[in-house]
Amino acid sequence: MPVLVAYGTVEGQTGKIARFIEQIVQEHGDTVTLTDTANPGENVDPAQFSQIVVAASVHERRHPGAFEAFLTANKAILNEKPTLLLSVSLSAAFDEGLEDAQDYADEMKMRTGLLPAGEMLVAGAVRSQSYGYYESQVLRYVVLRDRDYDFSAKEHDFTDWKALRAGVSAFLEGRAVA
Repeated sequence: MPVLVAYGTVEGQTGKIARFIEQIVQEHGDTVTLTDTANPGENVDPAQFSQIVVAASVHERRHPGAFEAFLTANKAILNEKPTLLLSVSLSAAFDEGLEDAQDYADEMKMRTGLLPAGEMLVAGAVRSQSYGYYESQVLRYVVLRDRDYDFSAKEHDFTDWKALRAGVSAFLEGRAVA
């Protein structure tokens, strides 16, 4: 079965997640096509695929514009085919942030008209070596406020790879994503 993984990444974690999903799809014996929605040269027709996974990171409450444009332009096809939404954010890494993470996904679905068959809130990663002063202050005092995190760490991956594998596998097998 052909599976499309369309993703939008800012710092690279969602790209890493997309490549992980590619492996899962191949392990299930299906063919997979990866497309970065920020690359306008990649014209992929979602209608050619049996199942679709869309994944994007959240920055300042929004998913990337090119990703949302892809969803909006293809919403009729995405809404008729089995589509799994992965919304990747640091808020999803903490119990007290899950409500915010769900709000980000819900707001994006309202803006784009996407009605996925399943969705997962996926914890992202911190890449503090690539942040400027403003980004590091937002990370410390807005995103990770009052949360246990060592700010001297250059990188920290919060993604729960085991849960991600289980959710994507359930979706590929036609089961409900928990």
